[in-house]
Amino acid sequence: MKVGINLLLWTGHVTEAMAPLFRALKETGFDGVEVPIFDASDPAHYRRLGAMLDDLGLARTVTTTIPDPAHDPTSADAAARAAGFGHLARVVECCEALGAEVLAGPWYQPLGVFSGVGPTRGELERCAEVHRRIAPLASAAGLTCALEVLNRFECYLLNTCTQASDYLDLLGEPGFGIHFDTFHAHIEERDCVAAVTAAWQRGHLRHVHISENDRGVPGQGQARIAEVIRALRGLGYDEWLTIEAFGGSVPELAAATRVWRPFFTSEEEVYTLGHRHIRECWGGA
Repeated sequence: MKVGINLLLWTGHVTEAMAPLFRALKETGFDGVEVPIFDASDPAHYRRLGAMLDDLGLARTVTTTIPDPAHDPTSADAAARAAGFGHLARVVECCEALGAEVLAGPWYQPLGVFSGVGPTRGELERCAEVHRRIAPLASAAGLTCALEVLNRFECYLLNTCTQASDYLDLLGEPGFGIHFDTFHAHIEERDCVAAVTAAWQRGHLRHVHISENDRGVPGQGQARIAEVIRALRGLGYDEWLTIEAFGGSVPELAAATRVWRPFFTSEEEVYTLGHRHIRECWGGA
């Protein structure tokens, strides 16, 4: 098992100026960091960042999104689907430059855009068409592809692990799997442990976010984090457990993640206590 932390706690664009933080995370015991890639225009930037993280002994995963409806893989507009493929292809190129292991996140439809009904068969099939074109690029880059299951207030295509598994069966690409998040599962799943267990048993679980129900310090809320971690160890999961928390230090990120009040006293509290909680839960499983 590897413990990581999503750098969205600090920024939406990671740079080498964050080296002191990276050293602190390494000293705390983290195995790696999760780098948000929203601007995929400069692979050389991520190559330099990857070299620095290599020097510090920190592995990398990546999270990304679909930026807007003009890049929507589910769209009936062929131009939007083509733009979505182009965006994702550039993200894969940046992941390869960074030396990332996993491409995670909800990269199947733009967030906060709704049709007024649930997903249609056509939307799922069009999205699968785009993902099938990305699959060989991701495979050549050495990436595991993990699609994050989000709550119904952020998207509508994949809200539960069952929906995500059914989509993966339709997709038919073994390099793709589920990105499970304890925050979203706390909202959508009737039983978080049963949901993550079923995803594992269907052969689909690839990546896990440890996120509290209030997006604060893992272990200080009511999300079933401890139970999920114990279940994962019992199942034989041995991949990333990555902390995801959001604060108010970056105003645009705070607005996007609906952070209207403080959830912790400092980012250091999140990563030190969060790391300890994950290790204790795993060790006690």
